[in-house]
Amino acid sequence: MNQHPTTDQITSLIQEGEFFKLKQALKDFEPSELVELIEAEEEREQLIIFRLLPLRLATQVFEYLELEVQKHFLANLTQEKIADILNEMSPDDRTALLEFLPDDFVKELIQTLSEPERKVTLELLGYPEYSVGRLMTPDYIAIRETWTVQQVLDYIRRHGGQSETLSMIYVTDSRGVLIDDIRIREFLLAPLDKPVSEIMDRRFVSLRAMQDQEEAIEVFRRNDRVALPVVNDEGYLFGIVTIDDILDIREEEDTEDIQKLGGSEALDEPYLTSPLLNMVRKRAGWLVILLIGEMFTATAMGFFEDEIAKAVVLALFIPLIISAGGNAGSQATSLIIRAMSLGEITLGEWWRVMRRELAAGLMLGVILGTVGLIRILVWAYLYPKDYGQHYLLIGFTVGLSLVGIVLWGSLAGSMLPLLLKRLGADPATSSAPFVATLVDVTGLVIYFSFAVLFLRGTLL
Repeated sequence: MNQHPTTDQITSLIQEGEFFKLKQALKDFEPSELVELIEAEEEREQLIIFRLLPLRLATQVFEYLELEVQKHFLANLTQEKIADILNEMSPDDRTALLEFLPDDFVKELIQTLSEPERKVTLELLGYPEYSVGRLMTPDYIAIRETWTVQQVLDYIRRHGGQSETLSMIYVTDSRGVLIDDIRIREFLLAPLDKPVSEIMDRRFVSLRAMQDQEEAIEVFRRNDRVALPVVNDEGYLFGIVTIDDILDIREEEDTEDIQKLGGSEALDEPYLTSPLLNMVRKRAGWLVILLIGEMFTATAMGFFEDEIAKAVVLALFIPLIISAGGNAGSQATSLIIRAMSLGEITLGEWWRVMRRELAAGLMLGVILGTVGLIRILVWAYLYPKDYGQHYLLIGFTVGLSLVGIVLWGSLAGSMLPLLLKRLGADPATSSAPFVATLVDVTGLVIYFSFAVLFLRGTLL
């Protein structure tokens, strides 16, 4: 069994000008292997390798390359080569590429497409940016209910080569309205003379062309499909969306949510290729907002200045108090946002969420409060002078403050995403740092309120 040349051997062939040997060797590679090979090379070598690939293989490789490499190829390949590749690409992958390119460049590239491909691309680009229409491909198999299984199989043999997937076959009426979808296995197992109408159950799941892509993710998840048909409001079959495109959108959405949870705007490009100034701009906004929020913490401490002056020991526990509340809030926020994105909870279940977080926050608060109390008692035993004779009152102040602050942090962290969703905003914007800042300010108020309650007449 012949082994593929290594990356070093490929580079050596390029340097030696052995392009015929290299071209023969590259034919034996799988598209995924060629993608890894090209992305591991320098720009000059990338172009040489790509130019030596047969058109069909080059197109398959091009569809899976990183966007920056695609842009580099488009800027350096001949107009004829670009036209051949774009015409050969699947419509949904071609549209995804064109979305990231400048408008004037897109117009120029569209002119290189063949008339049928140009029509398809313009149709796809005409849908809103985050609609299902941007993901769909018109490459599918549609049949009629009056056909026999034999006719269906013959039709698939003639036209199935251009279909994005053959796992599902779609049945339309004479007007093009979708009336059923049937798994290919049903035709493979049925008698050849059996009419399609006898296989149909007229039950199917479909997407709407103007539907939001996030909704499509949930439809795919619920129905466990590898492809779903796309129809307009009248039910006409426009195209299909396949699971690979949905997985890409899922990855983008998850990345965006994670970045927002970290306290920044979502980046439009991968981290290393995102322009530095653009990244700074997206991070600076939230940092300024959070800084202003933390200023209220200083204001709250100033309000209790007299108490701190009388009992300096109280200041020792401020970092412990506010960090516990912030951590509890961040936990709750992360759990709720993830549950919402998976469809595990809805806005109508806010009361169930609140009850669970009341119980969880109370139990977590008691656990942390107990740990805080024990720590103070142990320290007072080992170092009696640090807390003085009122160490027990200080311990109860810190312990009960932790109960209240963790309970409040859990409630705030769980309710904020639901509130933002109700207001039509992105729940991910109630990021962990934002919740932590909110809980910091209110946590100080809770802490010093307990201090006044327990220590008035002694230290205060």
